[in-house]
Amino acid sequence: MFNKFLRENKIAAGILTILRLYLGYGFLTAGWEKLTGPKPFDATGFLMGVTHNPVLSPVKAIEYPTYLAFLKEFALPNAHLFNTIVPMGEFLVGLGLILGCLTTAAAFFGLVMNFSYVMAGVVSSNPLDILFGVIILAAGYNAGRIGLDRWALPFIRKYTAKRNNTETVIQKA
Repeated sequence: MFNKFLRENKIAAGILTILRLYLGYGFLTAGWEKLTGPKPFDATGFLMGVTHNPVLSPVKAIEYPTYLAFLKEFALPNAHLFNTIVPMGEFLVGLGLILGCLTTAAAFFGLVMNFSYVMAGVVSSNPLDILFGVIILAAGYNAGRIGLDRWALPFIRKYTAKRNNTETVIQKA
């Protein structure tokens, strides 16, 4: 019942727009500060801190060993890549949420970033952002109804349907 309200109701679309704008503003400003700050963004120190002081369970065991291995084996050696991906990702997620364009994709990638910070041990506003992100993701199209998704998603569906029909004809020939 609540899911139907969230996904189809016009009042819910208005509430979701407010949540979307709030969450998008947070991502957009965080990304913008990293992109235009006086010093270039560098994730190396953060990654080294997380790998040297991982999140521990109450029995002092490493809580997220797979995530820690990912950070040690991939993220830290490729910190230069993350120096670009993190600020651009935050900025684009924020832009997508504010404009209501590809809203569910933006919410998904925002959740990936929020969970990455939480698994690294950073609490901040991430739990609230995760809650809002899950609500936006569960709402689907309705979250971007008052935004560019109203026009972008039908265009994408039409384009991909036309392209799939063309490929089917080519395969049959």
